[in-house]
This record gives sequence, C-alpha cells and structure tokens, in this order.
Amino acid sequence: MTILTVPKHDEILWPTLGPQVCAFIESLLVFGPGDLRGEPAKLDDEKRALIYRMYEVYPADHVMAGRRRFKRCAISLRKGTAKTELSAWIAAVELHPDGPVRCDGFDAAGNPVGVSVTDPYIPMVAYTEEQSDELAYGALRVILQYSRIADDFDIGIERIMRIHGDGKAVSLATSPNARDGARTTLNIFDETHRMTTPSLRAAHRTMLANVPKRFMSDAWSLEITTAPAPGEGSVAEATMDYARQVESGKIEDSRLFFFHRQASDKHDLNTPEGLRAAVIEASGPAATWSDIDGIIDQWNDPTADKTFLERVWLNRLVRASERAFDLEQWNKLVKPDYVCQDGALITLGFDGARWRDATAIVGTEVATGFQFLIGLWERPQNVLEWEVPMAEVDERISQAFTRWKVWRLYADPPYWETLVAEWGGRYGEERVFEWWTNRIKAMAYAIKSFNNAITSGELSHDGSVHLARHIGNAVRHQISLHDDQGVPMWTIYKEQPESPHKIDAAMAAILSWEARCDALTAGVNVQQKSVYETRGLEAA
Repeated sequence: MTILTVPKHDEILWPTLGPQVCAFIESLLVFGPGDLRGEPAKLDDEKRALIYRMYEVYPADHVMAGRRRFKRCAISLRKGTAKTELSAWIAAVELHPDGPVRCDGFDAAGNPVGVSVTDPYIPMVAYTEEQSDELAYGALRVILQYSRIADDFDIGIERIMRIHGDGKAVSLATSPNARDGARTTLNIFDETHRMTTPSLRAAHRTMLANVPKRFMSDAWSLEITTAPAPGEGSVAEATMDYARQVESGKIEDSRLFFFHRQASDKHDLNTPEGLRAAVIEASGPAATWSDIDGIIDQWNDPTADKTFLERVWLNRLVRASERAFDLEQWNKLVKPDYVCQDGALITLGFDGARWRDATAIVGTEVATGFQFLIGLWERPQNVLEWEVPMAEVDERISQAFTRWKVWRLYADPPYWETLVAEWGGRYGEERVFEWWTNRIKAMAYAIKSFNNAITSGELSHDGSVHLARHIGNAVRHQISLHDDQGVPMWTIYKEQPESPHKIDAAMAAILSWEARCDALTAGVNVQQKSVYETRGLEAA
C-alpha cells in the first residue's frame, strides 16, 4: 500500500526536469557502498517516478512558470531499498556545475530546460556524528570518487566542493545554531526516524527555515526515512503527522510531496504466504533484487522483536515493543475544540523532580474523562544546573483550585514534601493526597487503568504535543506481578536516567486519571457538583 500526499491540483499538466536528472544519474554516476559499488547507476521504476515527481515545475503559462512545484519532499520506504543512495544521487546532480536541476525556460514542446544551481550549498544531516559519514554524505563521497565526474570535485572527509570552489556539500549532525544563517539550496535529512533529540528536531526546523533565503536558487528539502516508531517524537513522525493533516485538508500546503509505501493490513503475518506477500508489497520494485527469503527468515527466530521487524521490513507504523502506550491510539482521542468549563469538577495529578528534570500538572474532568495539561516545566537542553520555579508551580495549582472544583489532587511528594503539605493545609487534607509512585503494585494497577482507558477510548484529551511527547516517551518495565486474571503487570520509566525524553507529564496524567477513577468509585455526582455538595458537606 502506498500513501501519497500531494496538493490537489491535478488539472495542471506538470512539466518535470525528472528525465534530465535521471539521465544524468544513469550516464555519469555509479552505485555507492555495497555489492554494486562503482557499477553504473541504475534507477528502478519507483525511484524514477519519485524523481520525476520531485522535479516537477510550474508550466510556461503559469505565473510561477519554471519554479519548483515542491519545496519539501519526504520519502518513506522500508529498510534496504537504497533510499540513502537515492538521496546521494540527487545531491550529486544538485552539486555538479552541469546538473540539470533548475528550470531555465521551456523548449518548443513546452518541456523545461534544465540548468545547474549557482553556488549550491547542500548540508546532509545524519542523526549522530558517527553516522554522518555512513549515510547520505558517505554514499555521496563514494559515488563521486568512483564516477566519471570525480575530477570535477575536491572530495574531503567532511565536505565536497566543486573544483573551483563555487559550491559544496557538507556532512552535518549537530549544532543547528551554527547553520542558522546558512544559505542552503538543498537540505538532505537521512534516516529521520532516528532524529529524536531536541537538538536534531531544532536543526530540522532551522534548516527548513533556511529554504526561503535562496529564492533565486529555488531551494528545497528532502527527507529520507523508514517508518517511525510512534511515540518517539522523531522528525519522521512529525513530518508524517503533518502530511496526514495536509491530506485530510486540515492544513493547506501546496509545496509538500510525501510518499510512503507499506504492506497493507490484508496480509496474515502468521502464515508463510501472508508474510511473503507483505514483504513483497512493502518492497515495491526492490523486491526483484532483495533477499526476500532472508528477510522472512528473521520472523522465525523465537527471540526476534516482531514489532521491530514489522516496522523496518513492512514499513508499518507500529509501536516499539518496549513503549508503554500506543501513541497512535492516543492521538485518535484528541478533542481540540473541547474546553473544560470553569467550575467543572476535576481531579489533578502532579509529578516531577525539583532539579535537572521536569515537573508536570495534569487535570481530568470527572464527568467526561477529558484530560488537559495545566503546567509543564522542563530543564532546557545544555543547561546542567536548573531548578523548577517553585513559585510558578504553586501559582498554577492555586489557579486550578480557583478555576475548577478540584475533588482531589494526587501528588507524588519526593522533593516536594513541604509544598505538598502546604497545599494540604491550604485546600484541605481531604483534597490533597500524597500518592507515592514508588509503590510498585499500586502504580502498576494505576497504569493498567490508564492504559485501558486509552485503549477503550474512555479517555480524551486536549491534543497537547508536550503531553503526547511524554506519553510516547514512557518505556514499559515488566514486573513479577500479575493481575486478578493472571495477566503480567508493568510499570513505566525513562529509557535512561539522564535521557532528554521526559515522562513526568505521563505520570501526572496517570495520577490524575487514578483520582478520577476513585471519584467515580466514591459515587461522586459527576454533573458538575463538588464532592462536598455530594456528601452534604460544606464546601471549602
């Protein structure tokens, strides 16, 4: 199955520089690292079609005649389909002084005439310094070293320049600020499903913002990826979410081209025939030269992580087996236009550390199960000594108790014992509870309830990207306990103690949901009456 997102202007007959770009690749370039290293380049039908589409230009009778149709392109294909090599080939054509990559008018038949970019600058981004030379940039270096046009370049470890110095491609993995003023003509982001750190996400945003700076050069960006694991907060995941919104009409973006090929859901992966058909469908033309049997054999390993295999070989968006919650399902539960009204009966969850981490407050409307992020404080990247602003936290809690009818606040007290005690004195001990998350059994049952609410759709939320990020960051930790039905139970944790992938808002959401469940168990009238009115007590 292929998901294709393009703007809906099908009434236009789009000219393309694709044939000229493909001819350049197959006549002057070679295959990069691998079994075909140094052999003449050969494009399969799918890659040829993708190049044709990516190099479409506005026709001669259009007000934007000759300009690129797409400013941002993203391609999502399964592992092992030579998509990194494709990006390197494109970079080579864009960098060459004779590369036919921009339109310089039209011939008598209305076809665009291709010319090169003046002074191209092509940053090629990988997810780590170690991998920057192994992915697109490394492939480009080998391709040019072995090609017929090698003498047209000065080829280095970290940069490749035109021999006369009027254009270059560079290997880049970090330091987005250092490239803030860079006048790029083509950005290349390789393996964006691995770009999950704040610095790489910032680099992606910065470099996309650089594209309009080279108007005359008609700059653009290319992203290459395998299906992202939902919940990891990767650049690929964000791009795919953006493409979905374009496709649905929620966002209008006539300059985005997005291509994703995956195995459809019709295949039964528990049968040899179904698994083979799924791998072949996800492979597309690459199936003719791939080791399909070798790929299938990986499913026969009893220790194999089948969700990982499904993601990388079938290119499906499946949650990594170690992730605690299904972020795809979470994203379906958003109610962007809903607002918890002032005076509504709610519960609160509070979790976090005082230093070097994060702290969060989440509310849940008792009547509806609607969750919303009230406050989140996170240590800025590259700042080692940092403390959560206690006064701001206290003020946000005060605002919540003033605006809504808070039945209970469940707060994990470590590092906040004094302030939690003050809240108890201020709002009543019957409304502020110390809820220790280090109680393994109690925490496991609270997580189970929260996860069941996500799965069933009983829970809804405000669509906060920050809450979603923390939900997606939570990693499942199996424990030696079973529920009443004998099902193994689990808790959640961060992937590493110093990881930038925080989960404090997820913990706050769990505590808030647990308080809501306790409110229902206690028979609280959910028709927006306070617990005090329900119990016949005087409201505080």
